[in-house]
Amino acid sequence: MFDKQDDSMAIIESVKRTPNHLIANTLRCPVATKHNPKSALNGRPARPDPESTARFYYKGSRFKQLQAFVAIAQLGTLTRAAESLFLSAPSVSLRLQALERELGAQLLQRGRRHVTLTRAGQTLLEYARPLIEGLDTLDAKFHSALPGIAEGELTIAAGTSTIQYLLPPLVTAYRKRYPSVRLQLANVTGKDGLAMLRSDHADFAVGSMLDVPNDLLYQPFRRYDPMLILPRGHPLAEQPNVRLEDLSPYGLILPPQRLTTYRMVDMVFKQHRVPYTVAIEVGGWEVIKQYVGMGLGISIVTSICLTDADQGNLVSRNMNGWFPQRSYGVVMVKGKYLPAEARNFINLIRPGLLHHREHDEIGDSER
Repeated sequence: MFDKQDDSMAIIESVKRTPNHLIANTLRCPVATKHNPKSALNGRPARPDPESTARFYYKGSRFKQLQAFVAIAQLGTLTRAAESLFLSAPSVSLRLQALERELGAQLLQRGRRHVTLTRAGQTLLEYARPLIEGLDTLDAKFHSALPGIAEGELTIAAGTSTIQYLLPPLVTAYRKRYPSVRLQLANVTGKDGLAMLRSDHADFAVGSMLDVPNDLLYQPFRRYDPMLILPRGHPLAEQPNVRLEDLSPYGLILPPQRLTTYRMVDMVFKQHRVPYTVAIEVGGWEVIKQYVGMGLGISIVTSICLTDADQGNLVSRNMNGWFPQRSYGVVMVKGKYLPAEARNFINLIRPGLLHHREHDEIGDSER
């Protein structure tokens, strides 16, 4: 849809600048081109010269050209750039060709799987990216500069444990610094959170991931130890060094199978070929701790959920010798320009975290 409209507008502008008698002659006589020299002789319509078409394609729309160039540079392939801009690959290619022709420099080296920037392209990217990102955040910056006007909105997708244990101090600091931003914490997990990101219903997500899809970026900023929790009086409670096979006789209380904890526990037991039994499958660390305290089973949890109040009815043992540490991080869609509200929150998490975004590396390959 966008390609046809832009092409039509370019043709109309070209016709407007052509004298009437030349238009009439052109309509009466087919014109031979260097790609189809016989077309004027056999009476068939001549095909347009692709080079001539590219010369005026998107002429004068420098923003669209730069937008296409930055997207290709960041995402590494023309196809990914076209998808992020909701355009066809030929349209993005034409914009890039027009930009290179008008600037008189080759900006990209085309490879089989991805593209890399030339020295000229690297120089242009340094100037172009701030312009594109600046336009993307223009509305938020404008409203933040006006007194009495809300600075904007921020939507963060996160699971219950992240909202309950990890985000409170960050939310407190953010609210103090940006009180007029409307903050929404969407309590979602797994596929629902990823769907919010991909549909642009969330600016970013915070949580734990084992497998990172190709279209997403995961930047961990906090790590927690795996902990075995037992009810007081349990046979393993007095054992200082608990082995993986020691857990086999006892039923485990785990979160649902779709969540990271269940998959991680299942992976470790299978890797060591140790049998295990899931006695209860239930969501929420607080519920799991309550059930363990009642003597209904044992569990592997993340140390993020253990507090001083749990010491009254639970015994914990660090299991980092058997289970991997659990990372929590920021999840973003590759190639997406984050608004100022999102950038400010992420900078509170860890200053400079955004400087290491993978999709900013040229020619990012699939994992």
